[in-house]
Amino acid sequence: MFVYHIFQILAENNICMESRRKFIQKSLISSFALAPISGQVAGIDLKSTTFQNKKFFKPQVLSTWNHGMAANTKAWSILSANGNVLDAVEEGVKVTESDKNMYSVGIYGLPDREGLVTLDASIMKGDGSCGSVAFVRQIKHPITLARKVMEKTPHVFLVGEGARQFAIQEGMPLEKEILSPHASNAYNKWKKTSNYKPIINIENHDTIGMIGIDASGELAGSCTTSGVAYKMHGRVGDSPIIGAGLFVDGEVGAATATGLGEEVIRICGAFLIVELMRQGRTPQEACEEAVKRAVAKSKDLENTQIGFLALNRDGEFGAYSIRPGFNFAQHNQQYQKLVDANSWFK
Repeated sequence: MFVYHIFQILAENNICMESRRKFIQKSLISSFALAPISGQVAGIDLKSTTFQNKKFFKPQVLSTWNHGMAANTKAWSILSANGNVLDAVEEGVKVTESDKNMYSVGIYGLPDREGLVTLDASIMKGDGSCGSVAFVRQIKHPITLARKVMEKTPHVFLVGEGARQFAIQEGMPLEKEILSPHASNAYNKWKKTSNYKPIINIENHDTIGMIGIDASGELAGSCTTSGVAYKMHGRVGDSPIIGAGLFVDGEVGAATATGLGEEVIRICGAFLIVELMRQGRTPQEACEEAVKRAVAKSKDLENTQIGFLALNRDGEFGAYSIRPGFNFAQHNQQYQKLVDANSWFK
């Protein structure tokens, strides 16, 4: 009845079609704005609409795997004090990089097949600013080095010896290149067979990716890893590749990935998720579509695990993986918890 009266008014005043369209949009918007939230508008029960059941949190920080809990605690201490979201995602993952019991991130991680720990990291802001480092050695906090690449060079990506030289130039100390006791024992055991084979949901690919949004809606993300254990010397996964392991667009949202990097790279996973959100998908729908495409492209699905984590500019989040076992840490003003993600295979 309401829309019928609108068309009556338009007809009586001989308003053109384009003007009609704008008039109808404004009229409907005004009706929703004037109506009480708990009531009805033009026969629509607002209580039953899907948007009433969605959870939106700003500020908020999300990160992959259970080690994300401690990382989130640090990040939240910055966000909850109205700090910068870029500082939050950097300082958060530095906790994981410093953890001596962490075997897939930082200098205490498991080595490549030559017995050397090589590190990858990336960081990105919602305005498109980004920095990455890969195949870098002896740097305790590659995420900080990635940020320095973003802020102090005309480049996005530095690798290997060049990245290490830049770190020295910026006053970052070089750590001793000695395997941790755990990594040394694991490496010596591996050398007996020297058989490289990724293990589903086990420490050799548990990257930490972190995405966050502050109270004003600013977005940022970070990703850091020591890569898969016993990889070929020089191998680089998805974590430092902008658009694969991490992507942030302030107008849309952010996404990060974990798992077997080669499979994430094949579909430009993080960029794909953000673009799907740009087209109207929810973060959950976008993560599920990305997994669907990864499954279709996988070269070794039986031995592949990928987990995606996404957040849109409204503070809505989603997560999905190929196989059960992927979880993510969430911290906002209401709670801090570890969440098991749904998966393609049950």
